[in-house]
Amino acid sequence: MNTPAIALFQKRRSQYALGRNLKHKQQALTELIQHAVREVPSSFNSQPNRAVILYGEHSVRFWDLVKEALRPLVPAEAFSATENKLASFAAGVGTVLFFVDSETIAKQQADYPLYADNFPLWGEHSNGMAQFAVWTALAEAGIGASLQHYNPIVDEQVRQQWGIPSSWQLRAQMPFGSHEGDFPQKSYIEDAVRFKVFA
Repeated sequence: MNTPAIALFQKRRSQYALGRNLKHKQQALTELIQHAVREVPSSFNSQPNRAVILYGEHSVRFWDLVKEALRPLVPAEAFSATENKLASFAAGVGTVLFFVDSETIAKQQADYPLYADNFPLWGEHSNGMAQFAVWTALAEAGIGASLQHYNPIVDEQVRQQWGIPSSWQLRAQMPFGSHEGDFPQKSYIEDAVRFKVFA
C-alpha cells in the first residue's frame, strides 16, 4: 500500500548543496516550520519542543560559531574540509535550531512521579518527531535541508548570541534552502533484517 504520506517521506532527503534561490517568502517559511512543530505529539501533551529559526546573517553567524568551536578540536590538516562543509550549510536561506525545554520535562516528572524516569526519553522522542515533521514539510514545499548535530560544543555560544533560556537544551540543527544539487541513489537494508511480522 502506498499513500501520499509515504510519498512525502520518500521525498525527504539530505540536501547538502543549498542555495538562496527560493520563491517562498520568509514569513511563509516561518509559518510552515511553526505549524510543523506545533502539530508534533508529546507525552501527556506536554509540548516540550522549542525552535529558533535563523535567517540570513543570523544563520551564517551560527555556522561561524560552530566553525570556531570546532577549530581547536579538528586537526589543522583536516580543517579545510570542515570549513567547506560548514560553508555549504551557511549557503542556505536559514537554519532551524531544535531544543527540548528541560523545565517542561521537570514539571512532568513532578506531576507524574510514576513515569519520572521516562519523561526525558519521551521528550527526546518528541523532539525527533519535530525534526522529522519540519524536514518533511520543507521537502513537500520543494526546500532542501539536512539534519546536523553540533551540540553541545556550541550550546553556550548559542545561548549568549541569541538570548536562549538556560532550560532550552539544543538537540539538532537543520540548515535549509534551495536545491542546488541532485540526490545520490538511496540504498535500503533488506526488509528481513529490519522487520519481524507475526500474523
